[in-house]
Amino acid sequence: MRPWRKLLVVTLTILSLAGCQAMTGQTAGQNVDDATLTSSVKTKLAADKLSSLTRVDVDTNNGTVYLNGVVESPDQRARAQELASQVNGVNKVVNNLQVQKK
Repeated sequence: MRPWRKLLVVTLTILSLAGCQAMTGQTAGQNVDDATLTSSVKTKLAADKLSSLTRVDVDTNNGTVYLNGVVESPDQRARAQELASQVNGVNKVVNNLQVQKK
């Protein structure tokens, strides 16, 4: 490959990564880390034998996990927060879960 083509490829790669950060406010690595945390929390919630937490929506931003949705009891709400906080890499859990009124 000619030297100017290599320079062009490197420049375009750097600009692409910078563009990703400009759109989300996060680097590509942070996006991957947050996606990994979200996936890990969802897996932990789904695997819980004590309660059915598969309907809990999980979002992550800069290591902060946001739990949203409706659960059946205050115990499930607390259990979801406890499980999310156990995931390695989670800095904080914001529990926005609502208890379903019967």
